[in-house]
Amino acid sequence: MIRKLLYAIPIGILLISCQDDNETPPQPLDLTARLMAGGETTVHSATSIAFETPAPNMTAKNLALHLAGDAQFEAVFVTAPAEVNQGLGPIFNNKTCIECHPKDGRAAFPTGDINALSGFFLRTSVPGKDPHGGPVPTPGFGLQLQNQAIRNYEPELKFKVTYTDIVETLADGTKITLKKPNYSITDPYTTFPANAMLSPRIGPPVFGLGLLEAIPESVILSRQDIDDSDGDGISGKANYVWDPVAEKMAVGRFGWKANTATVLLQSAGAYKEDMGITNYVFPIEAGVDQSNGNDGLGDDPEIADSILDEVTLYCRTLGVPAPRNIDSPQVQKGAEIFETIGCAQCHVPQQTSGNFPGIPSISNQTFYPYTDMLLHDMGEGLADGRPDFLADGNEWKTRPLWGIGLTQLINGHTDFLHDGRAKNLTEAILWHGGEALKSKDSFKELSTADRESLLAFLNSL
Repeated sequence: MIRKLLYAIPIGILLISCQDDNETPPQPLDLTARLMAGGETTVHSATSIAFETPAPNMTAKNLALHLAGDAQFEAVFVTAPAEVNQGLGPIFNNKTCIECHPKDGRAAFPTGDINALSGFFLRTSVPGKDPHGGPVPTPGFGLQLQNQAIRNYEPELKFKVTYTDIVETLADGTKITLKKPNYSITDPYTTFPANAMLSPRIGPPVFGLGLLEAIPESVILSRQDIDDSDGDGISGKANYVWDPVAEKMAVGRFGWKANTATVLLQSAGAYKEDMGITNYVFPIEAGVDQSNGNDGLGDDPEIADSILDEVTLYCRTLGVPAPRNIDSPQVQKGAEIFETIGCAQCHVPQQTSGNFPGIPSISNQTFYPYTDMLLHDMGEGLADGRPDFLADGNEWKTRPLWGIGLTQLINGHTDFLHDGRAKNLTEAILWHGGEALKSKDSFKELSTADRESLLAFLNSL
């Protein structure tokens, strides 16, 4: 029908041609607003301290608390009795917050001995649900495996990893070998249950957490599409978890499976599980019912309430590094490709915080974390097979991408994903499956130039 009309009305061809000649060419994606990645908390720094700089818009009172929390975040704990920083263990994974979050950034997967002190550990549980719908602790081992112990005590066990190679071929012929880790345990202090599940973790960056905590719950829930009602293959859902401080269920925001509701709970849990240090939120030793886990000192909680509160505020008020090179045509092209191949459906660029009591610096901010805060099925390749509240064994929370391009500069590596298995951004993308499979396949089909543009955009964040 169109062809007949064009032949019948030649002048129409002339008019259409003139109109086409005068059309404004497509404009590159405007990234200007995204320069303020953390809203008014943004730090315009591309140096080795970009992750550990205070938000510049804090009140004098909160800045003082932030600096106190900074000192506590770097404190190295020792065994009791001691004059300062006592309470380590008896079983633990590391001795200080900063070792799991170096320079407030991302931990590397341990090179050499997997049982050396690092930001890596294993979660565990057995099938079933606890009274709040959460995972059931593994008898004799709890919810996290501690592979270190103080003198005269025995670690719970040791970690072991082997690898299976998976080769991915890109459209230009480039072959990428992914190494899939296979985790197991050795030398348990007592019998390790045969039905216990294992899930690996690596310490993630801690900047910007306050902004993520301040996103209104209604906004997070509004992005859910549990039954994929729009048919786009993306069915994100929020996790609902138990908040023992508020004594109610709440939307999960933190942790690789969004299994923690607040920065306070995340911090308190790290003190207890990672370092064996009790606090007012979790006043009982991690291994109190175990033959290797009770120090019997009766000194719990082992840190003052003020220390936990200072560290919590510190994590809530770290500044967010601004992106770089946003005027580069290559970066702008990469941003367009990021949208075109569907990455932004889960890595949602923009979020807005609500009012956060006591911390005006993170309240009512428009910021750009590149996350929807939801759980997504990432496929069998990344699956850990371990449920955590509403998260099933294939689901992970969309990680924020802000600051990702500074990882090499600040942390000296590019180990990405929940266990550091991806050794660069290309590998991280190629591990995507499930709901992200279509985007992964589109990435594989990109030309060399377009692939480099996408990576340039990610490295600009």
